[in-house]
Amino acid sequence: MPEVIRQLPENVANQIAAGEVIQRPASAVKELMENAVDAGASRIDVRLVDAGRTLIHVLDNGVGMVEADAKRCFDRHATSKINSAEDLFTIVSKGFRGEALASIASIAHVELKTRHESDECGVQLNMEGGTLAQETPVAMKVGTQIAVRHLFFNVPARRNFLKSDTVEMRHVIDDFQRVALAHEAIHFTLTHNDSELFDLRPATLRKRVIGVFGSKYDERLVPVEESTDVVGVIGFVGKPAFARRTRGEQFLFVNQRFVKHGLIHRTIMQAYEGLMVPGQYPLYVLFLTIDPARLDVNIHPTKTEIKFDEDQHIQSLLLPSIRRGLGKHAVAPSLDFDQESSLNIEPPPKDRVVAEPAVHINTEYNPFHSTGNSSGSAGVGLRPGRGQLDAWKSLYEKVWKPDGGPGQVQEERAMQSSATGEVGAQLEAGNEMVVQHRPLFQLQNKYIVTATKSGLLVIDQHRAHQRILYEELVRQLEPQGVAPATQQLLFPASIDLNAADQLFVLQSREWLAKFGLLIEKHDDGVEVQGMPLEADTTPESLIQAILEERASEVAGVSREERVAAQLASSMAVRVGKALKPEEMVDLVDRLFGCSTPALDPFGRAVIVNIESNELDQRFR
Repeated sequence: MPEVIRQLPENVANQIAAGEVIQRPASAVKELMENAVDAGASRIDVRLVDAGRTLIHVLDNGVGMVEADAKRCFDRHATSKINSAEDLFTIVSKGFRGEALASIASIAHVELKTRHESDECGVQLNMEGGTLAQETPVAMKVGTQIAVRHLFFNVPARRNFLKSDTVEMRHVIDDFQRVALAHEAIHFTLTHNDSELFDLRPATLRKRVIGVFGSKYDERLVPVEESTDVVGVIGFVGKPAFARRTRGEQFLFVNQRFVKHGLIHRTIMQAYEGLMVPGQYPLYVLFLTIDPARLDVNIHPTKTEIKFDEDQHIQSLLLPSIRRGLGKHAVAPSLDFDQESSLNIEPPPKDRVVAEPAVHINTEYNPFHSTGNSSGSAGVGLRPGRGQLDAWKSLYEKVWKPDGGPGQVQEERAMQSSATGEVGAQLEAGNEMVVQHRPLFQLQNKYIVTATKSGLLVIDQHRAHQRILYEELVRQLEPQGVAPATQQLLFPASIDLNAADQLFVLQSREWLAKFGLLIEKHDDGVEVQGMPLEADTTPESLIQAILEERASEVAGVSREERVAAQLASSMAVRVGKALKPEEMVDLVDRLFGCSTPALDPFGRAVIVNIESNELDQRFR
């Protein structure tokens, strides 16, 4: 039998290893920045072209390398950070595996320029596919400059899996922010396509956080600081009022290394119990300092996973320290029994005569003859005209078959039934959910209720409006879509954004204009000049909704559709808003004209049908 097992060439082995270490341009940026930090740099400049596809250029003023080290740094498992296995338990540097540069050099064209202070001139090395192509002396300052061109040039399958420049740049910014937050004493800059995104000068931790996220975050930060013999914690958490629906602003560092740890995250979320709306996530930038011998960072090549010897001790320190910080800043509810009451209500005099309250009764009111109002107050009920009734009949015949019998639901509704739970099952069975042109009334300024042959039909007004707006926005994205209805603002709204958010919004403004949202660049942010006609919110809320979807990815759903869902949520009529009868009619009319009236854009039920037999059970 012939021999079939063979040793892989080194360049092939490096390409395989690169699949774990370098997954996208952001991975290369992170590794190169961390190398610069380990080199003792006080300034690190990052330049990108085409989100790193074409060029990643990192310059630092660290100690540099002598010629022999410069050649050796591209060998696998060549590192200056550790000498033995015991050193793994005393690691304080960012890197230690010696895989990053070898992996990058195997899948890109790399140009390295470096000079150590002991040398009169530097050395330039050109690597192509992991092989040294050229070596020349070069005049330069002490430090290192490394340029990575045409990433994945020899791995086309991996290059084809990269996302759009906007998405890839978002990942780069995420990693840049993580390194910059962990080292506030270092001057960082980030430039993309000759446009400067960040210029973070050495500062205090609070100023570095504000520099990364924007000046508006100053009022959102709550300091946290605590320490024991085992672990110390310092940093900031966000006020609950500014929590978001996404997890993008959550940063945990252990010994200045960004990590992800499920238990610590759950502990932080536990500290916010009762202070936030469910489904929201607070900002936090927290730094844990712990003896390296008490943790293990050698779990994954990305070094973002970590294990602690004493998880419970960290949890018992972190939870009360965050709650204490929130309490000191009047965020958490508290009772102070030593403080005098701010209300001073004098008791009524003993000789005071209490007048009998007046009661006004409408003697002509008959609940069985009421035409629209459920109360006894005078008023005109909702009485649709004949033309309106015909319009309703025509509309619902499009949604349900006229006979309403089992199996007569349209195929599109049947396809949705599996996801809509009880409502979907009722739709599929052809249950009598058709509004029989009867009066609508509003319950708690939240639900629209009407009677049907089978019971009561309850519609969530906010979710219903979301569905309507979402489908209208998506139609406007089509090539032959309806021109958006825009209301020009008399006074354009200026919104301050950090450089990353500003870049994303400006890159998206062409298709945002299809939604009726007109945006222009303005100093350190953007200027909203026009809003969708039906927007029942502020320009700031719309921009925030857009930013919350900038880095999310959902299979089969485009970024534009995800943003449309968030915009619809921000623009929809709010819970607690009273609707006029004609507004309720219009809302229900438009809802049942949608392709999927039973679900909002996020898959939640819009309609609930309460059967008559369920009501009968209540009265037994």
